[in-house]
Amino acid sequence: MTRPSLNLTAAGALLAALGVALGAFGAHALKTRLDPALLTNFETAVRYQMYAALALLALGTQTGQRRAGWPLLLGSVIFSGSLYLMALTGARWLGAVTPVGGALMIAGFVLAALDARRR
Repeated sequence: MTRPSLNLTAAGALLAALGVALGAFGAHALKTRLDPALLTNFETAVRYQMYAALALLALGTQTGQRRAGWPLLLGSVIFSGSLYLMALTGARWLGAVTPVGGALMIAGFVLAALDARRR
């Protein structure tokens, strides 16, 4: 069974667009509605989503980058998604899920480095 390919540039661009939209939403619609600690969680989610988006955009311009895309994308969805949900719902147990996404993002960056070294 083959794994579906991922267009890194398209994924990065969509992740960045969503990050900008969510960042604006947080800054304007949530600033007065969320507890400061939960707003900080939301802002952290946006920041790390943008890190992953920029990395995917950069990796999309490189030949030989085959392994980093999925871990970076899934890691961003899990890491940032759990923080978004925690901020919006107050469900603090979601904080236990966040490190899984962080570990996937770290793995994606390590794989990107290994693939770059191969070239």
